Amino acid sequence: MAANWVGLETLRLGVNNLRLHKLRSLLTSLGIILGVAAVICMLSVTEGASADEMRLIELLGTKNIIVSSVKPQQVAQSNSKSHVRMTEYGITRDDVAMVTGTIPHVAHVVPLKTVAYRARNSDKQATLQVVGTTPEFFDVVNVVIAEGRRLGYEDYNTGANTCVIGEKVRAALFPFKDPLGETLQVERFPTSIPFTIVGVLANVETAGAPERGVQERDLNRDVLIPFSTAVTQFGEITRKSDSGAREYLKIQYSGMYVTAQDIGSVEAVAEMVKRVLENNHTEQDYEVKVPLARLKLAEQKERNSKLTLGFIAGISLLVGGIGIMNIMLATVTERTREIGIRRALGARRRSITLQFLVETIVLSTTGGLVGVALGIAGANIVTRLADWDTIVSVWSVVISFGLSVLVGVVSGLYPAMAAAKLDPIEALRYE
Repeated sequence: MAANWVGLETLRLGVNNLRLHKLRSLLTSLGIILGVAAVICMLSVTEGASADEMRLIELLGTKNIIVSSVKPQQVAQSNSKSHVRMTEYGITRDDVAMVTGTIPHVAHVVPLKTVAYRARNSDKQATLQVVGTTPEFFDVVNVVIAEGRRLGYEDYNTGANTCVIGEKVRAALFPFKDPLGETLQVERFPTSIPFTIVGVLANVETAGAPERGVQERDLNRDVLIPFSTAVTQFGEITRKSDSGAREYLKIQYSGMYVTAQDIGSVEAVAEMVKRVLENNHTEQDYEVKVPLARLKLAEQKERNSKLTLGFIAGISLLVGGIGIMNIMLATVTERTREIGIRRALGARRRSITLQFLVETIVLSTTGGLVGVALGIAGANIVTRLADWDTIVSVWSVVISFGLSVLVGVVSGLYPAMAAAKLDPIEALRYE
């Protein structure tokens, strides 16, 4: 009972001394407050950015290998001065057949064939991409149908003139009415081919975000048609007009999605796909991208960012701890006579140590709590003013607050022990 009373009395003395010097106490804990607030705010911004980037990469499909036809640089340069040109490059039927027939652990191979770049509805016209694909595309690429239905096997088997349009196509060509059942005229020089709209894609987040480095194609500007229809009605040559120049593209496949059976086999499948393409192509007219590799890179970047911010946090809290130690050492000198009187009246060294230690713990704990509140408020302000998603994780709050308390204990321990070691007689003589 007596020990509890002594502990409470020590706590009361420590808190009362801080209350007698409110401004000094505030300035002493300011380093801790700003350090904790800065750490939580910075980590919340980093967490938000990393989570958003990884979410977008995951939407591409972590089991997918994305292969795209790319115009070789030398071909682009040789054709740049010609107003009418024929260009042949990209993924071929042999590539798709070898990938499908020879590579193990492949669940799906979804072909893509871009056949047109413009479409219209009455007096409205839009620049877009008309892409032939198979029904598996909707599962492999993680797209959602907002209205209507997806392309089915019946559309594919019969070569139907049906299509599913992206959200931006709907907004451009059908801004004021429901597009389902309407006819879309797809350009095919010198005429056009009608397609009946059977579905509309929900807005695809992976599209239109080149600054995030995860975009593959703007699916919101795509018109998806059955692959069989693309082959039979459009053939292999596509006409593309750009700034007065006409280019005829002979591309068998504009790309394909290769889906591995499981996450563990993605990298091995990707390497085999690259070998097949290297053997079949004499020039670099294709590109292979692996979302899983990007995801791992993003995770590594996030870990590096956290380590960097943790180092910065440690320095800022260390500076705050040095401030506390400096003030507490000055306080010990200032209160030398008080310590001598307490020791002369029978106070033990442990009581003196606890009194000063209580003051530093109260300063650091209060500073940590205020810093946590300011950090969370700062993260919310960033979200509202900068329109940037932030995530305040529990671990960042716990670690920041725990470090602030630890810094307070460590920085206050030496001044407290110095106060306890003062000789009572010398302390009483101190002026």
